[in-house]
Amino acid sequence: MKKTNNINLGGYPFIIDEDVYLSLNNYLNTIEHHFKNSEGVCDIMTDIEARMAELFNEALGDRKIITNEDLGDVIAVMGTPEQFGANAYSQEENTESRGTNQSRNNIKTGRRFFRDADDKVIGGVCSGIAAYWGIEDPIWIRLIAGFLLLSGIGFFPYIILWIIIPSAKTSSDRLAMRGEAANVENIGRIIEDEFQDMTETISQFTDDFMSKKKDNSKRKNLITHFGDWLNYIGQTIIQLVTSIANIILSIFGLNKMKKN
Repeated sequence: MKKTNNINLGGYPFIIDEDVYLSLNNYLNTIEHHFKNSEGVCDIMTDIEARMAELFNEALGDRKIITNEDLGDVIAVMGTPEQFGANAYSQEENTESRGTNQSRNNIKTGRRFFRDADDKVIGGVCSGIAAYWGIEDPIWIRLIAGFLLLSGIGFFPYIILWIIIPSAKTSSDRLAMRGEAANVENIGRIIEDEFQDMTETISQFTDDFMSKKKDNSKRKNLITHFGDWLNYIGQTIIQLVTSIANIILSIFGLNKMKKN
């Protein structure tokens, strides 16, 4: 007789043997420790748990309880800590990776069709088709789609594809869209790349903002200096005119005195 636990993994409820729960918890803790210095550690763990939940659902079928064999099959897909550069994972002998046993054949891997929301012009259908077919630049698919849309043939097919094809929301979806394995290493890499891109974008925006601020400050300084220069010239002209006027008045005043 075995004791079981109820868990929530990736938003899905599961029943799991207690010894398997300890191994699963140890595996997830190992992954979290490995990515602890990454800015995207929370997103990485969320996507990894969602991917593992997906694999468990596919492997279980009509069964209810996650066993050591199920965990070993999922780890075979996700990768052992040694494969993604972490410290060795302490696992029970029954949870050794089973990359060749029959139950892993129930786990679906490979390329899947999604809309690419990160590289979309309208709905991401064309970029999703390009990713699925392994076309690096989706411009060719967009040109074909644009021609079909202008001719009136492609309007309704595009709308239908937009509705029925799901958007690649998670890192696992984006990896599956390109035919890459949705394992721990690739999920961690794609999220870290996204955070790096976000950091660079924010840094570039900040640099541009500060540059514009400096330019505005320079313009204000130039305007201030130009105003001061005009004021100086104006004051000088006024003083000059005043001096000339005083001289003229003095001359006329002397002439009057001589006549008297």
